[in-house]
Amino acid sequence: MTAEINQVTTIFLAVAVFIAGTFLNKKLPFLDRFCIPAPVVGGLLFAIVATILKSLDLLTISLDTSMQGLFMLTFFTTVGLGASFGLIKLGGKLLVIYWLSCGFLALMQNVIGISFAKLLDIHPLIGVMVGAVSMEGGHGAATAFGTTIEKAGIDSALSVGLAAATLGLVAGGLVGGPIVKYLVNKYNLKPTEPELNAASANLEDTADAPVTSQSFMMQVFIITLCMAVGSYLGNVFTNLTGFSLPDYVSAMFVAVIVRNILDQFDKNIIQMKSISIIGDITLGIFLSMALMSIKLWEIANLALPLIIIVMIQVLFIALFGIFVLFKLLGKDYDAAVMVAGFTGHGLGATPNAIANMSAVVNKFGPSQKAFLIVPIVGAFLIDVFAMPIIITTINMFS
Repeated sequence: MTAEINQVTTIFLAVAVFIAGTFLNKKLPFLDRFCIPAPVVGGLLFAIVATILKSLDLLTISLDTSMQGLFMLTFFTTVGLGASFGLIKLGGKLLVIYWLSCGFLALMQNVIGISFAKLLDIHPLIGVMVGAVSMEGGHGAATAFGTTIEKAGIDSALSVGLAAATLGLVAGGLVGGPIVKYLVNKYNLKPTEPELNAASANLEDTADAPVTSQSFMMQVFIITLCMAVGSYLGNVFTNLTGFSLPDYVSAMFVAVIVRNILDQFDKNIIQMKSISIIGDITLGIFLSMALMSIKLWEIANLALPLIIIVMIQVLFIALFGIFVLFKLLGKDYDAAVMVAGFTGHGLGATPNAIANMSAVVNKFGPSQKAFLIVPIVGAFLIDVFAMPIIITTINMFS
């Protein structure tokens, strides 16, 4: 029997599993201690139950996740509205270091995937699918490149890529928090937010302003304006250049511009208290939906060699984050939070990175630098390095 869950009920279930994850985090100390995001906890629980029901031939749950993209678009727009040119100047050097590190990661993920594919006697292109395609690229790249590689004669490429991306997404949500917990404890790290605020043009003068229906609706107006303009410009850019620019990326950059223009007239127009509430809600629902809809049985069908490769990818990014990236970024609290983000989108998706960082900052304190740098690099700049590396590697082994 198949249960077709409609759009509204899917949203309800996403909210429910998010609340369940929050409850479990409070009741189970080890989840809170290791900063496991609530949507990951609740969403995985739902996915496990769905998998058990399917494996017992009792029920197959089919979710309508068509609203997932809207929640993602809204969240990244709120990220853009929290940015300022002052913060970009402050994070300039760190942004370049983080960006180059992401390019190096894409290269190494392909090296690991192909090397172990040959060692384990499977096709190198399967190794590519368990490399940067499914790790940094996530489900979107796995779908796109998997179809391309299947046309080259590798029939299982798409399913392998999706399964690897799923496993990476789960791993990215599970290991990011514990890594930062280790760094915070080892180096006795503390947030440096007061120093950042003092030097930044993004001081929040309205942090303590009361949230009213009128002020909240004004923030909704600004957010939807940026979403609409960003979506339109993204389509225009794609049509003119042939390069696909995701709606959430263009909306985020439009939001950055709108924020800084409005600040020139009145810094009180943008009220980050309301913006943050909207961002937290939309991120929670989006990530819950993503985790709920994971088909764990696809992971179960992965051959042992592929699981081994993914586990090595997880080990590599953890070691690189702790012993290399953390030091390159300055060995401070902001660096530790960015390592959490790096782990999240390096193994799955930028929302996973944000969820990792949100769990960390909720426990240890804020990091504006991390929330500026990671979304910009993870959502768009990373492709400048990753896509040429992936395409070149596929051509080499086709």
